[in-house]
Amino acid sequence: MSYQVLYRAWRPDTFSEICGQDAVTRTLRRQVVSGHIAHAYLFCGTRGTGKTTASKVLARAINCLHPVDGDPCGECEICRMLKSETCMDVVEIDAASNNGVDEIRDLREKVKFPPAVTKYKVYIVDEVHMLSTGAFNALLKTLEEPPEHAVFILATTEPHRLPATILSRCQRFDFHRISVDVIVARLKVVLAGIGRTAEDDALAEIARAAEGAMRDALSLLDSCLSYTDGAVTLQLARDVLGTAGLSFMFEFADALVDFDAGRALTLIDDALNRGTDPQVFARDATEHMRGLLLASAVGDVAHMLEVTPEDAARFSEQAGRMGGERAARLMDLFMRAEPDMKWASQPRVALELAAVRACHPERPEEDAALSERIARVEKLMESGARPAPKPAAKPAEAPKPARPTTAAKPSPSAPAPTPPQEYLSAVEQLIATSNRKRVYEAMQFAGLQDGIVTVSFSKKNQMYKNLAERKPEEIAEAMTAAFGQPMTVRIVDEGAAAPKAEGTSSVAKRVIEQSYDIFGRENIDLES
Repeated sequence: MSYQVLYRAWRPDTFSEICGQDAVTRTLRRQVVSGHIAHAYLFCGTRGTGKTTASKVLARAINCLHPVDGDPCGECEICRMLKSETCMDVVEIDAASNNGVDEIRDLREKVKFPPAVTKYKVYIVDEVHMLSTGAFNALLKTLEEPPEHAVFILATTEPHRLPATILSRCQRFDFHRISVDVIVARLKVVLAGIGRTAEDDALAEIARAAEGAMRDALSLLDSCLSYTDGAVTLQLARDVLGTAGLSFMFEFADALVDFDAGRALTLIDDALNRGTDPQVFARDATEHMRGLLLASAVGDVAHMLEVTPEDAARFSEQAGRMGGERAARLMDLFMRAEPDMKWASQPRVALELAAVRACHPERPEEDAALSERIARVEKLMESGARPAPKPAAKPAEAPKPARPTTAAKPSPSAPAPTPPQEYLSAVEQLIATSNRKRVYEAMQFAGLQDGIVTVSFSKKNQMYKNLAERKPEEIAEAMTAAFGQPMTVRIVDEGAAAPKAEGTSSVAKRVIEQSYDIFGRENIDLES
């Protein structure tokens, strides 16, 4: 017999052997014991968490002649037939390759026939989210009212892609990611069964690399066992997996804390020379920065990061030196660099560039200066003050003719009046809430007097002026709310005469009268 990989050879045969999914297995066992078997199940979860395994165990358990506490006995004729996959009453369908409407119509026709030897005819549809729309529609009626002898088990990693009509007709079970401790315990059982050994740190490294998937962990362990005839060591596991390792990432993070770009680049070179993939390195760096961010915010992260108390204390110490804000920035930096490496001609250069940027000392100062400026502006806004408007650029004077002409001298255009804060607030509210945003963006302040707000539109914005004239009450309501008193609106063309600004201040009046006394009223021309 040819060699069988570990994840197949050590696939659980009972609910009791399925690791990390206690809520799911307990519920299914209770249903088998009570005989309350649903006609349709939906198993959801990430890859390698036991969805297909649970489907096979459930198919054997509901057909077992002598079940033991909801588990299949494994000894009766039915269990042996289903174990060897020689029974035609349990049908496994890969929806990724059989996703057309014709395949589902064929299933719908065959499901009517009773099982040959078992009590239930079970259809296990893996990757069900890959079915086409027509296939889902063909399956819907059968799934809603199947024959009494039929049970459907649908498995998917993307339940959000299933139609709501399908979801509502299934009992849903969510398979969660398996913790590192549970994976390590299962790997030890497998190693004991095959007579091999491995260091605990190596198993923990494999479990973390599996990212909660038991199948991936067994596949990685299989690769490590193929590398040597002896015990699986931590260094061997890192070499096979291509990971940098937690202690190495602490050293790399120390270089980033000290803004030591040379040391960081040297560590990257060492890791890549040992066979670490640049994308894997960036992923490990991102995960490490996440740990520092969590440590700065939470404190004790031993449970959240699934690390030892010693490593958790080291995370807290390093996070105290780096700071949560910088850890978040570096996490974002390496997270953005990872997908860029996929399309880069030289992924190593992209990783090194990210490391140099992470060690750039001026960036935090720039961020601090920007934050200071933002805080200063916010303080001014809270106090009601606003920066003085910049003076309009003085138009270039036309060359004076040698002799004055008889034509009338054009009067210089008056500078645009400064809008009050209430007007600006009203316009901001109109732009934010109205569906005529462009109209109010083109609107200009022209004057304010006796409860009348004058607004203007340029010649190129006449279309917006026409739209504003259709609903002047909308502008008036916003102005009334902003000024706190009844206001009306006057809409004019740009350059048209507008009412004078409200109330010249007493200080301005005093300055004008003093100017008259000094220079003479006939020598001063005030623009209206």
